[in-house]
Amino acid sequence: MISKKIVTEAERTSKGIALEDLGGIRQRVRLRKPQRVTLHSWAFAQLGRFLEYKARRAGVPLVYVDPAYTSRECAECHHIEKANRVDQDRFVCRGCGVVANADRNASHNLATRGETVWNAGRESRVPDTP
Repeated sequence: MISKKIVTEAERTSKGIALEDLGGIRQRVRLRKPQRVTLHSWAFAQLGRFLEYKARRAGVPLVYVDPAYTSRECAECHHIEKANRVDQDRFVCRGCGVVANADRNASHNLATRGETVWNAGRESRVPDTP
């Protein structure tokens, strides 16, 4: 299972896990019917719960971070601009010119935000369940 692999890798590398706080994502996005079917088939919450449980058991820190603008922010120079996201797959920074896979760039930004939380001495947190 993917959650086990993620936690095992975090343990192996002595790292923590930073996840996007996607609370309310299904209500926030506006999509066409075929896209809605795909969105509602994703198990965001279930994956998060699996990761929380397995990370806690393994002693791996896990934190949820604000995902705002992570797909528009350059992981190298931190320039934020909508035009940085050329298309679904490509990221080209208008500030420094770095070219990257868009998802990889966003994941680096999430990791940086998670590291900021840990370095500030705040504890890992799991969002409240409704």
